[in-house]
Amino acid sequence: MRILITGATGMVGRNLSDTCPTQHDLLKPTSKELNLLSKEQVASYLKARRPDMIIHCAGRVGGIQENINHPVEFLRENTLMADHLINAAKELRIKKMINLGSSCMYPREAVNPLKEESLLSGPFEPTNEGYAIAKSYAYKLCDFISNTDEELSYKTIVPCNLYGKWDKFDPIKSHLIPAIVLKVLESKRTGNDVVIWGTGSVRREFMYATDFAGVVWQLVDKFDQMPSVMNVGIGYDHSIKEYYEKVAEVLGYEAEFQYDTTKPEGMRQKLVDISIMNELGVKSTYDLETGIRETYQYYQELLANEN
Repeated sequence: MRILITGATGMVGRNLSDTCPTQHDLLKPTSKELNLLSKEQVASYLKARRPDMIIHCAGRVGGIQENINHPVEFLRENTLMADHLINAAKELRIKKMINLGSSCMYPREAVNPLKEESLLSGPFEPTNEGYAIAKSYAYKLCDFISNTDEELSYKTIVPCNLYGKWDKFDPIKSHLIPAIVLKVLESKRTGNDVVIWGTGSVRREFMYATDFAGVVWQLVDKFDQMPSVMNVGIGYDHSIKEYYEKVAEVLGYEAEFQYDTTKPEGMRQKLVDISIMNELGVKSTYDLETGIRETYQYYQELLANEN
């Protein structure tokens, strides 16, 4: 198939490109080549290239502080990108789409492990509400289109938290695991304690992005068997403190931790139910230590290239 990957230069998009089976022809536009915030540019690009399938990975993303600081941008930009892309695909009769959701879409008080049927059953976690609303809009738009047009099949996968190669290593914008790597390295350099936001007791499920990309390609092959929405994850979680401990262990450093309970820590747990994944015979393969080692190796390569 000719497959368009939006967000091709981001973490998920690049991992998809790196692991793509050879039989597919990938379209991997940069944001300059395909600005999803421009309705006209999206329609023109799709009309010219006519992909058989779209994997929609693009979005404005960031950690908890970024979401708190920029709720308007997270809501508006992610909604507009999805709206322009999905509606243009519908108008041009592009038959298949895999839309990437987020575990942020689940209600704050949803019972763990999070089952797909609990989506939109309660209020979102306030710290990333804008992003969650935008992702929920894209999911329902895909669902409505598929339910009212038998020729189009637009499906949503809801990944757990992701990390790994091509992630951002930035003190302000990083997701959790790159942020921990930076904090541990800073502690190693200065001797200061590593500060953990909150109590360290909330739990999160993290999947290595290369592992996730492999799962997506398995789902491309099983597309017709997929339901309209399904979770993707590894099936178990760890506390935030355990992630800090594991990163410090991989980096060979005995860190001392402090807890800043004035900082937000989000939902107490986000573990997705992967029953459907298991039923489809789709497998993840990476363990946490291997994923963190490869992520740290990638960061070292980034630093070497900068120098």
